[in-house]
Amino acid sequence: MNVEITNLFRAPYSVPNGLEVTDDGLWVVDQISDRVALIDILDEVDDYAVTPVQKEIPSESSNTSGLAWGDGSLWLAANGVGTKWRTARDTDAKSGEILRIDPETGVTQARWDLPGSGGTHGIEYDNFDVGTLWLTTLKSQTVTQVKIDDWSVVKVFDLPYIRAHGVVRVEDGLWVVHTGDRVIVKLDLSSGEEMDRIEVPQPHPEPHGLCIYGDDFLCCDATSGWIAKISQV
Repeated sequence: MNVEITNLFRAPYSVPNGLEVTDDGLWVVDQISDRVALIDILDEVDDYAVTPVQKEIPSESSNTSGLAWGDGSLWLAANGVGTKWRTARDTDAKSGEILRIDPETGVTQARWDLPGSGGTHGIEYDNFDVGTLWLTTLKSQTVTQVKIDDWSVVKVFDLPYIRAHGVVRVEDGLWVVHTGDRVIVKLDLSSGEEMDRIEVPQPHPEPHGLCIYGDDFLCCDATSGWIAKISQV
């Protein structure tokens, strides 16, 4: 796929590691503090723009490396303990966990261990197969679909590269970011085979989190703090 990549604005956090567009704005999560902010989306490129923050909530997540929205809740991918960044908390995950949190208060509504243990860098609520989530399951270099009500595994696909990050479900496939290789791969939902890809070369921001924004994608870079738009051309 041929794309145009545009730096839009910097996130309100220094290490934004997951994002999701909703009708209210853009949710962004910070990997260090594990706080989540709802912000306005700035479509005009401005290196000095101050990102308008509508609200900010805490969470019990740790080393948060992915964010999704669905069924009235925020979903966070806790990539293990947060002590790389801060002092330990009693609520820190010992290994990969998924948290469902209240978008008004940040209160944890439920939490689950990551299937197969290990770490996770990406999460997506499936609006086409309602009641399921997609998770990057890094220990096995796979992406896993789980059924929320009983946390059973629905599908598992092998991934072509390591360090899988943001996940986006579209009608005819599943996009998965591979941060280290700077490539976003579209997988077939039946076979897991590659259908398409987007290259994100230097000097563009390194892709971490990914979400749909109209006909485009937004991605965040946990290294530089940039929010960028990826548009098909």
